[in-house]
Amino acid sequence: MSHGERHCTRYKLKKTIRERGISPVSKAIQEFNNGQMVHIDIDPSVQKGMPNPKFQGSTGKVVGQRGRAYLLQVRDGNSMKEVISLPQHLKPQK
Repeated sequence: MSHGERHCTRYKLKKTIRERGISPVSKAIQEFNNGQMVHIDIDPSVQKGMPNPKFQGSTGKVVGQRGRAYLLQVRDGNSMKEVISLPQHLKPQK
């Protein structure tokens, strides 16, 4: 049985036909401040720094940085989890 990093994500981590290709540079250079709320929106064209697919669509708070990646605090059921993600996979909350 295969239990790789992206198992069970056939439809979850798929771009539509018009979204295909590399992501824009503006997504890679966006910056977030500590305490800012962000949405996790995984970009399947960037495999590095990708959070676990179960956090796709969830919202978290930025609590720190690890190099270029951000450390997020995300609620998972009744517990709080720490998720490490690159900025390509994040969107600021409006």
